[in-house]
Amino acid sequence: MSLSEDADPSDQRAAARPAATNAQPTRVTFNRLELHRILNLYGRMVADGEWRDYAIDFLRDRAMFSVFRRASEVPIYRIEKDPRLARKQGMYSVISATGLILRRGHELERVLLVIDRKLAVV
Repeated sequence: MSLSEDADPSDQRAAARPAATNAQPTRVTFNRLELHRILNLYGRMVADGEWRDYAIDFLRDRAMFSVFRRASEVPIYRIEKDPRLARKQGMYSVISATGLILRRGHELERVLLVIDRKLAVV
């Protein structure tokens, strides 16, 4: 195979590769609305001085949003989305630092109520 001076060699290598190697493994992610709701809660808790750091993990079987009081600790809460549980208990869950499932359900809004402190009217 000869290369012309105008041809990009990486294009030819990409064309020679089988299509299966280009396929990325599917990952579970939070959609825009879910992430907006989670980050809104996170921002309010940071403003209150309760939370300091977070991590997002998109794994093959679930997506996790971990919340930390300090960056060097274990997460105090994990908000998980596991689509395999969508027809059972619900795909959303809030898990404490000890591994206890605080709430699980089909709607993210209702699941986050376990850690979302609203202003109380006194």
